[in-house]
Parts: sequence; structure tokens; C-alpha cells
Amino acid sequence: MDTHNLTMLSEFILMGITDLPELQAPLFGLFLIIYIISVVGNLGMIILTKMDSRLQTPMYFFLRHLAITDLGYSTTVGPKMLVNFVVDENTISYYFCAIQLAFFLWFIVSEIFILSAMSYDRYVAICNPLLYTVIMSQRVCQALVAIPYLYSTFVSLLVTTKIFNLSFCGYNVMSHFYCDSLPLLSLLCSNTHEIELIILILAAFDLISSLLIVLVSYLLILITILRMNSAEGRRKAFSTCGSHLTVVVVFYGTLIFMYVQPKSSHSFNTDKVASIFYTLVIPMLNPLIYSLRNQNVKYALNRTWKKICNIFFLI
Repeated sequence: MDTHNLTMLSEFILMGITDLPELQAPLFGLFLIIYIISVVGNLGMIILTKMDSRLQTPMYFFLRHLAITDLGYSTTVGPKMLVNFVVDENTISYYFCAIQLAFFLWFIVSEIFILSAMSYDRYVAICNPLLYTVIMSQRVCQALVAIPYLYSTFVSLLVTTKIFNLSFCGYNVMSHFYCDSLPLLSLLCSNTHEIELIILILAAFDLISSLLIVLVSYLLILITILRMNSAEGRRKAFSTCGSHLTVVVVFYGTLIFMYVQPKSSHSFNTDKVASIFYTLVIPMLNPLIYSLRNQNVKYALNRTWKKICNIFFLI
């Protein structure tokens, strides 16, 4: 390799979602609305599950952390993406790019395993209801959240340091709207075989292991539901799992499409659409799915709104 062609880059240029001028304004408006709904919805879910006394259960504890990760990775990506629509050339510094990648990986990997922890929680609630409070103790719930956070820190630091310790070519234009691992690999002059293998192994392990927990949990849940004699009991059990199952199908489906495929099969335009979906659309949908399908959340929201209104009128 000719070392004269290697350059210490100070910044990257993000191409954004589209280079068509006529689409810049409408897309900016659309994604701004999506991001605002996502922030309001997830912040609201965090506050609601923390403040309302009737939502102090393991299910809502996990839901709060799901909202934290949704808010985290949508905020890591969203504001910088919106800037791309209003500036002629959207640049991101070399070090901020590394920070963005690290935080994005941290939040996304955490969410994968928090979703699997939520499926285990539903399994215990439906299959072992009498032992639910014993099995899903506060210490167990905290461990089921702390372990994903620690593991995602390891994954985030490993992938980020591996990529940014390699040599970039002089070309710094990234065909994406944020610093993700796959677009960054295309700008490297160094041999990328090792980091590609690491990313593929980690992505496959994360998705397969967490998805296996989800599938086994729901298989056992399905068996338990089918054995129920009461139609009302089956309906309540399905209703309990419905929101989480919807979120799991959408989230895992998008990630599997995005990451568990060979580099040669990747199209950056297709990846952009998938990235938009799981970085902006899914964080917006999750609080909506849980609030619209969950009666307890609806009642808590109504109680909180009444309290706010009463305080406002007293002032």
C-alpha cells in the first residue's frame, strides 16, 4: 500500500439522505416532526413510569429503560441529520464522528438485550404468575438492565477503537447521514477483514442470542396460553404481550436486514432507508404502541394530565 495516499482526516462530509434540492424542505419538516414526537413520547414514558405509583412494576421498569435507549440513539443521530437539510455541506469532525458511533452502538446494543429481558419478564408473568414478584425482584430487574449496559459498553468501545485506529484514505465523503460502522469501512485504506469479521460476529451473536431468548420465551408463553381454559384469560395474556411482540418484530426485522448480510450485498441507499426506520421511526413508534395498547399507561397519562391541569389552574 502506498502510504503517501493515507491522510489524517480532520472531518467527514455526510451526504445525508438525498441530494435532491426539492426534497430538502419537506423531508426536514417530516423528520423534525418525527424526532419531536419521539423525544416527547419517550421523555413522557420515562417520567410517567418513574412518577406514577401504579407503574412501579418490573414491566414498566424495563419499559422506562427501553424509552431511555430509544431517546438516546434517536438523539445521537437525529439532530445532526436535521442539520444536513439546512446547510450546503454537512461536516462532522473526526473525533465527534467516533463519539457518535460509540454512543449509537451503546444505545442500540442495549436496546436489543432490554427487549429480550422484557420478553423474559412477560414469560414469568404469564407462566409463573404466583412466583412473579419473587423471580422478578428489584435486584434481578436491575441486573437484567445493568448487564446489557456493561456489555454494550464493551461492544461500543471495541468496534469504535478498532475502526478509528485504522488508516483512512484522503477521501472523506460518507454516503450516509450519520457515522455508522459500515459506511466508515468503505473509507478505510487499511485491511478491513478483521474489523468486518468482528462486526459480523458481534452483530450475529447479539441478534441471535437475544432473539433466541425472545423466541423461547414466547414459545413457552404460547404453550401456556393454549392450555388456558378461559377465553378471557387467553385474551388478557395475548393483550399483555401484544405491544412488546409488535415492537420486537419491527425492531429485529430491521436490524437483521441491515447487519446480518455480507458486505457485497449492501446497498447504501437501501441501508439509509433501514437506518431511518430504526433510528427515527421505531423510537417514535415504541411509546405510541405502548401508550395506545396499554390501559395502565393510558390511565397513568390521564391521571398525570389531570394533576398538571389542577396545578395550572391553581396558579
